[in-house]
Amino acid sequence: MQDAALQKYLLRLFERHDVELEPDEDWLMTDGDFPAVRAIWYDGAAGEPGRLDVDVVLGEERHIEESFAGNGGGEAGCRDALDAFEQSVFHVLLAACWYVTDERRMQLHAWDMGVRTWDVFVGPPLSTRDDVNAPDDLVPALRAALQNEVLSPELHWVRLFYRRGDDGQISAEALLDNAPWPAGDRLLSSLAWPASGAGYSVRGFVALDIRDY
Repeated sequence: MQDAALQKYLLRLFERHDVELEPDEDWLMTDGDFPAVRAIWYDGAAGEPGRLDVDVVLGEERHIEESFAGNGGGEAGCRDALDAFEQSVFHVLLAACWYVTDERRMQLHAWDMGVRTWDVFVGPPLSTRDDVNAPDDLVPALRAALQNEVLSPELHWVRLFYRRGDDGQISAEALLDNAPWPAGDRLLSSLAWPASGAGYSVRGFVALDIRDY
């Protein structure tokens, strides 16, 4: 998908959820300011998935980076990646950054951590297999791990990725505000994930912000 077509797709996606953005070169701006969003599609090499990069700029020095694989060549691959974005991350971003919340599309929680209450937006885990889901205790374990962090009173986000290969090899990665988060890696590895003969991967996206009383 060409950059102009991809920008138009994003523009219409946000419009469907009552968010009007303004094109500014590669970016879509909110009333001429932040948050701003853009998406870039990279075709994969022959037989390889392409990649969709979605960036949301929150301020001069803070931005959210998410990437999605897309199976299929050209526009079909881009559409596949966009579907993954919409299913797992888009509604969390919409709630956390543009304050448009659809309770049907995510879990909503209020967590008391330290002296503050946080609004927490948990996107649905995205699995490569229909018969494999994230463990039920993933969200409680995430809360326990975040309790030990010193979080500044602003928006934060967590990306979780767990992969079990066909050979049983396991990789687990957690990022907090785009940075490696070893405590998150440990929490992912400590959970009882399905032990299946065929490989799979599961990714999750969570945002949390100070509750505005």
